[in-house]
Order: sequence, then structure tokens, then C-alpha cells
Amino acid sequence: MGDANPSVLIIDDDPEFRDSVARLLRTVGLETRQFSSVSEFLKANPTDGPTCLVLDVRLPGQSGLEFQRELIAANRQLPIIFMTAHADVTMSVQAMKGGALEFLTKPFRDQDLLDAVETGLARDRAHKDRDKMLRALRERFGSLSSREREIFVEVVAGRLNKQIASDLGISESTVKVHRTNLMRKMRAQSLPELSRMAGALNLVSDEPRHQ
Repeated sequence: MGDANPSVLIIDDDPEFRDSVARLLRTVGLETRQFSSVSEFLKANPTDGPTCLVLDVRLPGQSGLEFQRELIAANRQLPIIFMTAHADVTMSVQAMKGGALEFLTKPFRDQDLLDAVETGLARDRAHKDRDKMLRALRERFGSLSSREREIFVEVVAGRLNKQIASDLGISESTVKVHRTNLMRKMRAQSLPELSRMAGALNLVSDEPRHQ
């Protein structure tokens, strides 16, 4: 679950419907927050834990589909489950192409919503975990000296210590010392693990390396 509890954010202009969805989600132990419009949602403080958005398509002011497009433009990855009482094929296709998890037509089965919410929370939890890991990797990489960064790139490119020494104009023993230090600072236990870190940091070039 992570450090913070997961929560489901419900945006719908029908207070009775919002309450009914919230009650359903509480039966499975989920926290909820309710909003009557997108503008009200945007004024609220963000949540820390995994979240999932249960969003009505038709809303006063900004519509659910318009808000989805805004989130995409801002590169904000928030799992969305759409709901509507007036569905049509075009609307559904647009929502799903935009990355919506589900498009439910009111009235829908409780279990369909619960399943979609479970999927959404799992997806957001994984996304937050990846972000946390990447931040940690960037901090570790930032702790390396400029020489250690050079050798990091050379090592994951498959260069041998003697080749790196020749490339950088230093001794092979110095390369070994820097290599040991950068492995320790990056907390990498093996070369394959270091290579995976380099991939996550986008340090791996697609260009072939001349030997």
C-alpha cells in the first residue's frame, strides 16, 4: 500500500450519486473524497498515496473528457474511470483512446466499479513506486564525481577497464578505484544491475560503440 493510504476521488455533480459511490467504496475499506466539479477538485490539496479518479463525463463547467485532455497535456498520469448516464460510442472511444481504465454507463454493477478502482489504484501505486525509485537513482547519480560519471557511462557501454583508461588518459588502477566507488554510491551489486540503472536514467546510447 505504501506510506499513505490509497484514496478514490469522485467528481460528479449529483450529491446522492456521489454518496452512494463513496458508501460502496468504504465497504471495501477505501477512503474517498467527493467533488461536484473539476474546478472544485483543482482547488483541493493533492493526496499523497495512490489515487484513482471516478469521473462523470457530463459536468457543470469543464466536462470530464475536457479534463482528461488537460491531464494528458500536462503529462499527469492519473487513472480515470469514466461514468455517464448518456453514453455514445464516440464518447466511449475518445475516453478509452485517452487512456481511461473503464467507461461505465449508469446504472452499473457495483463489482464493475470495484474491479476498475482496484486496477486503477494498483496502476497508480506502481507509477508512484517507479517515480520514487527514479528520484533515488537520480540522487545517487548526482552524488558521483564527474570522473565517476564518465566511467559509469563507459562501463555500461561494455568497455573494459584498460579501454576506459586509454579513452580517458588515466591508469587502469585509477579506473578500478573509480569503478568501485561508483558501484558503491549507486548501490549496484553487479554490472547488469548498474546497466538497468543506466537505462532508467536514460544514459544508454543507441549508437554502436567503436572498439
